[in-house]
Amino acid sequence: MKNWWISVSICMAAAGLSACNNVQSTTDTKVQDKPSAKAVAVAPAPLPAPKLDSSATSVFNRKQIPILCYHQIRPYKPDDSPTAKPYIVPPDVFKDQMKALHDSGYQTILPDQLRNYLLSGEELPEKSVLISFDDGCDEQFDVTKEVLDPYKMKAAYFIMTVAINRPNYMKAEQIKALSDEGHSIGLHTWDHNNVKKYQGEDWVKQIEKPKTALEKIIGKPVEHFAYPFGLWNPEAIPQLKTRGMKSAFILSTTRDQNDPMYTIRRIIVPGTWTGTQLLTRMQSSF
Repeated sequence: MKNWWISVSICMAAAGLSACNNVQSTTDTKVQDKPSAKAVAVAPAPLPAPKLDSSATSVFNRKQIPILCYHQIRPYKPDDSPTAKPYIVPPDVFKDQMKALHDSGYQTILPDQLRNYLLSGEELPEKSVLISFDDGCDEQFDVTKEVLDPYKMKAAYFIMTVAINRPNYMKAEQIKALSDEGHSIGLHTWDHNNVKKYQGEDWVKQIEKPKTALEKIIGKPVEHFAYPFGLWNPEAIPQLKTRGMKSAFILSTTRDQNDPMYTIRRIIVPGTWTGTQLLTRMQSSF
């Protein structure tokens, strides 16, 4: 286990059709008693921009998209505890899982696409999946290059900013490279403390400042958030909204009917699932 910071992580216990209106061109106008008059072509009216339907009921009622959550992609070690192993996926197992997704026709999407689907019914690939990684461990960069890139898969990385540039974690330039290559960078707080315990200035320390730090690294807005341990409370959601977060991800617990955009479900993928088992679990969980 990544000794110091991953000891925090091991405690952790989303295609609609877009609203397109077919606009028929008006029939040619004929001028009476003037046979030689040419028909006047009427240009079709422009299609309206999709309207975001942010009603909680509309979002809640859309079919959920499978979202996978990974932490460490590495071999097991003799000193890994039983509580650590569910968060560790050996590289060969991860390869088998990604191959199963690819061979079954799944296409990866990112949080922005998921948000547009949930809010406006924007069309997604028939078999969509969102792959996410938490914490920012350094091997996540390696497996992206070795496994995801050959399949043209993209993923979302939720970064715990206190660990950037530390041993066993991604460097700032690796995070930027992932973003530049089309992956999504989101926030996982400063140091992985339980959001349910935040008060006062904790929101600045854990959300506001880390968000700004990540935005400086990647040169883009950071608008998606993953709760440490998947733990959240209703009081957290206004704080996230105020600070520019457009969605937030929990784990496999029940979504909030009032704010489903801020309680989007994911499942943790353990290293004990084969590719076939992963597909089965995705179908039953979403």
